[in-house]
Amino acid sequence: MAKKLAILTSGGDCAGLNAVLRAAVIHAHHLGWEVIGIRHGTGGLLTTPLDYMVLTPQDVEGPILRQGGTFLGTTNHGNPFAYPMPDGTKIDRTGEIIAAFRSLGVEGLIGVGGDGSHKILHRIATQGGIPYVAIPKTIDNDVGATENAIGFATAVDVATEALDRLQPTAASHDRVMILEVMGRDAGHIALTSGIAGGADIILLPEIPYTLAGVAQKIKDVKKSGRNFSLVVVAEAVKKETGEHASIIDSTTGRERYGGIGHYLAEMITQHTGAETRFMVLGHVQRGGQPGAQDRVLATAFGVHAVDLVVAGVFDRMVVWRNRAVVDVPVLEAIEHYRCVDPSDALVHTARGMGIYLGNV
Repeated sequence: MAKKLAILTSGGDCAGLNAVLRAAVIHAHHLGWEVIGIRHGTGGLLTTPLDYMVLTPQDVEGPILRQGGTFLGTTNHGNPFAYPMPDGTKIDRTGEIIAAFRSLGVEGLIGVGGDGSHKILHRIATQGGIPYVAIPKTIDNDVGATENAIGFATAVDVATEALDRLQPTAASHDRVMILEVMGRDAGHIALTSGIAGGADIILLPEIPYTLAGVAQKIKDVKKSGRNFSLVVVAEAVKKETGEHASIIDSTTGRERYGGIGHYLAEMITQHTGAETRFMVLGHVQRGGQPGAQDRVLATAFGVHAVDLVVAGVFDRMVVWRNRAVVDVPVLEAIEHYRCVDPSDALVHTARGMGIYLGNV
């Protein structure tokens, strides 16, 4: 019988996940291996019967490469070490996950996720002796060991296109237009798309700013003869008071980031008198067709991850470094959070273009 490996996607969705699943299935098939796709992250191992599907190359051909999201489904809640129950209590269900995985009779598990997902999956794998290989995906691009994670490039493309569309309407109405982009703790999307989209102001959670500095930049732009300004802000940027702009999620009751664009619009109008509008890009950055860069990166990661499983090399994360796919220990990969360094080359680039980034 053919040897088998399992694969799952975990955490928030992003463009390129289906491309990595396609690569893993096709490459494993060429090597004579069978692939089992676990549905809804570890959630597929907590159901009776288990929720999984045997994947063949026919299942991943056609439009799959071009589709956003993940056809296996995913989840970013329900920590198995403290799994919420209907009565409000929390229990440890990792034993169930480990037993379910072993019942599949596979030689290894490939997990596609961000740093949070990999911390949980690595802990489960260590506890249960599960042979594990990790693939990084996150639109925030904040996994420390890799220069690029699946989903980031497409999110930047979407944000840049949004700026391209905001610029003509800003110019037509003599407005300041604010684009609020995702960035849970890191400002990589804001920084990269802001440079690409010709923003005048880019605000990041890593670099402090003042409303006076923002207002002065807008006034300077107007003095130069231009009748509009573009502002990009990451959702995790704080108000000048030091508080996060946040809202309560109506479905979960949890507090989450949101509203910094609205806050800045009001403050800019107060400080400059400029007519100001804001747009929250939100989950549009996660969905939609993946760009070429994410498709290629995802395919390279999927092939390398399968090679590791076939070679019996585990507890590794596949990463992109120096124009090559390599692998590093999982704990090393998730040990350091990759935020924007104020001395980063792109920060220097933005400042060289006269973009206001704050006060460092």
